[in-house]
Amino acid sequence: MRISIHNIAILLSCAGLSLLSACGGGGIGGGGRTGGGGGQVSLKFISTNIGATTSGNISGIVVDKDGVPISEVTITAFHTNNNIGVTTRTDANGAYSFTTLYTGSWTDYQIYAEKSGFGFYPSLSGSSGDIIKADYNGLYRTAIHFSTIPTTPLTGADFMAYRAGDKIVSIPKTGQVISYVSGDDAAANKGVAWPNARFTDNRDGTVTDGLTGLVWMKNAGCLTASNWSAALTYANNLASGSCGLKDDSTAGQWRMPNVNELESLVDISRSNPALSVGNPFTNVAKSYWSSTSYQASLGASAMVIRFTDGLWINGTDVPLYNNNKTTSLNSLWPVKSGSAGAVKLQATGAFIVYATGDDAYHTCPFCEGTVNGAVDAHVDGDSASLVNSAPLTSPRLIDNGNGTLSDTVTGLTWLKKGDCIRSSWADAIAAVNSLATGQCGLTDGSTRGQWRMPNRFEMLSLAERAPTFPIASYYNGTYGPDGVTVSGPVVFNAFEVSQYYWTSSTYAVDDTQAWTVYSCDFGVYNAPKAATGYTMAVR
Repeated sequence: MRISIHNIAILLSCAGLSLLSACGGGGIGGGGRTGGGGGQVSLKFISTNIGATTSGNISGIVVDKDGVPISEVTITAFHTNNNIGVTTRTDANGAYSFTTLYTGSWTDYQIYAEKSGFGFYPSLSGSSGDIIKADYNGLYRTAIHFSTIPTTPLTGADFMAYRAGDKIVSIPKTGQVISYVSGDDAAANKGVAWPNARFTDNRDGTVTDGLTGLVWMKNAGCLTASNWSAALTYANNLASGSCGLKDDSTAGQWRMPNVNELESLVDISRSNPALSVGNPFTNVAKSYWSSTSYQASLGASAMVIRFTDGLWINGTDVPLYNNNKTTSLNSLWPVKSGSAGAVKLQATGAFIVYATGDDAYHTCPFCEGTVNGAVDAHVDGDSASLVNSAPLTSPRLIDNGNGTLSDTVTGLTWLKKGDCIRSSWADAIAAVNSLATGQCGLTDGSTRGQWRMPNRFEMLSLAERAPTFPIASYYNGTYGPDGVTVSGPVVFNAFEVSQYYWTSSTYAVDDTQAWTVYSCDFGVYNAPKAATGYTMAVR
């Protein structure tokens, strides 16, 4: 495969991830690790005061999306002060309770659910807790958090259970309409169709996207290209009266978009800019910051998208591909929440808050994080911004035991084996088109024509932007937080690390090239179709 200067920078950046992951310090959000259920080692401070009594009571129920109780779910109450987890199981009514938890001071608990064949997301009703994403020695769990357990019973610590075939979000079409080979993006034509009039000019300096429901600033180039912090501060303080805004907005309503929100604007069939025909935006700039920090750099850089063609910028070669928060200059495209759109975007998975107003601050309720280097124990996510995005289940991908994985967020089914198909773009699409049970570890009864190569948006949907190590490694069940090699749940089998995975989407600037997703950082980069690359398969 021909590798550009930019691609070399990405390879070098991700090759150093194992070292970067060893640079953590402090507690949650500072690169340190919390939790450690199931006998894992926790690096959180251990207090000698573990509670005055053991009469604390927490209870809840577990049901599916139709309200059907789920029995035999293992519920763990992990006491972070002495690193001990206690478990119970739900009964026939989906109910569970803990009655002998420590109470009083130093009684910080995290509650999470597990059962084979299910993904879970917590909810709270009648309890004074919060929902967090916690790092258990490199394994990321979504949990209900109680900072103090009183003697008064805490109720309503509930979980929603998701099965294979369930989904929370729907992926939109990419915008590609020209087919180059049978089975490519346009030929498969998958995803939610865009509204006929996708963008509405509100005549007040704002534009509403009917696909996502998000409201964008019409003047996409009002702020001169700046470093990340300056752009973030500007977005946080933006209000009516600035940049042609007459929408009565106040400071705090606008924000810098996260990388999924920014990506949702991209029409991959277009270039200069990569936006749909007839859009009402003005002064569209070359490249834009996202509020999503790049975890491998421990927050020193952020994901950037180039709107001349839709390329993701993530490297160090100055000046074209530098996404360092301090040294790189990119533009800001402010966004704010609106009403529900045709689709709901999935959250990025980021959970460390690096600065007020960044990705995790807005879209992850009650995330743990650091602001300016200081631990901020609980950062309340802006609930308004969650109107247009949805959280990720935990665990997210269900192993069907037949060579396939079911995604409980998108509803897609993926081939479990990540290294089975490696070829040029057209040959890889043909191989996926012919994929059937008996090949690549499949025993699912699938037949030729049921599988396809994922398009750009489908491949990106697999991204989990919490790890400080290659995302493919995380899915392979191998990660090394704080320099210690840890093995965890294997999701994909042999998801190749630091490799380019084809998407079925063609690069608009040069149709001899296609978009790829790099398995290390899950950024999007173009590559010649004649090159050799890996591919996933989806249906």
